[in-house]
Amino acid sequence: MSEFCIPYRYETYFTTDVFAPANDVLWRALQGGGATMPARVFFVVEEELLQFYPDLPVAIAGYCRAHADAICLVAPPLLQAGGEPCKDIAVSLRLCEAFLAARLCRQSCVVIVGGGALLDAAGFAAAIFHRGLRQLRIPTTALSQCDSGVGVKNGVNYLGKKNLLGCFAPPLAVINDAAFLRTLPPAMVSAAAAEAVKVAMIKDREFFAWLVAQASAIMAGDLAALAMMVRRSAEIHQRHIATNGDPFEYGSARPLDFGHWSAHKLEMLSEQRLSHGVAVGMGMLIDCRYAVLMGILAKDVYTALRALLRSFALPFDGAVLELRDAAGRRLVMAGMEEFREHLGGQLHITLPTAIGAKIEVTTIDDERMNEAMDLVLRDK
Repeated sequence: MSEFCIPYRYETYFTTDVFAPANDVLWRALQGGGATMPARVFFVVEEELLQFYPDLPVAIAGYCRAHADAICLVAPPLLQAGGEPCKDIAVSLRLCEAFLAARLCRQSCVVIVGGGALLDAAGFAAAIFHRGLRQLRIPTTALSQCDSGVGVKNGVNYLGKKNLLGCFAPPLAVINDAAFLRTLPPAMVSAAAAEAVKVAMIKDREFFAWLVAQASAIMAGDLAALAMMVRRSAEIHQRHIATNGDPFEYGSARPLDFGHWSAHKLEMLSEQRLSHGVAVGMGMLIDCRYAVLMGILAKDVYTALRALLRSFALPFDGAVLELRDAAGRRLVMAGMEEFREHLGGQLHITLPTAIGAKIEVTTIDDERMNEAMDLVLRDK
């Protein structure tokens, strides 16, 4: 019998203007990776960022020149379209071809600059190339900075299933740059707020109260409040990964997926018209209304959640929820079985019992769940 343990450690840094030559966060993060210096680095940059930061590739190259003793830029930054369409196996394979052309080795590092979808797709490519390159994430959306960007998952959609192909590959480091938050449209702020509300709802009553108090300021463009929301959410997510005893999810309980069994299915049913944040907001409302019906949660908590999501301008799309098969069954209900399979065969659904508290249930009453959806649609 062979038995061994591999410790993982990575830092999440919070900074502003990461590519300013005087900013030492990036080169110090690379230095901490154990690779030979200067680190051989390949940048994958979300193409849409150039609408707001047209000089970003130049800034990256300039930063690397300013720190040539620590960073060897092996090729010009590769531009890749982001958003959910990039979570396609073909995109990850094309990135692998670019890694090969740049002659990346296992001592090289892929620095990914973009939103959560690109972090997933490029991170997956880095994880499968040469059985795993170092990857350093620089999330550029509020949603990826407060949730997916600080985690250990990588993956792409396949055969119509969300994240069907993927792996766990902890990053070398995560750098959250508040400067990227300055240009986010309100819809992307709302999407991030959904994940912040999620962790507050099941993990932190005080954070929930803070979100209630700061929602209007955040939506009005208060950058300091937005950055604080992102930081607090990221810290809660990372603490859970580090302390829950199951970072690679070999078990079934996944509390940070509260509201996600339906959210993932709603995203796919809408053909990505619904953003992840909107779908998660819908999923939380559905599960909380179900918890009320089951006597697990007080109705006023559901009402408070609904009010908070509305204050963050998160819509509820009833049309996609009403899609049905020939037998009249809601198509979204198939997401329950897909979620069970994703968990490894045993269904575990997180339901709140109060703000900041939760339980795990292993069975769902389909009739009551459909009733919950009807009530949410009727705003009751």
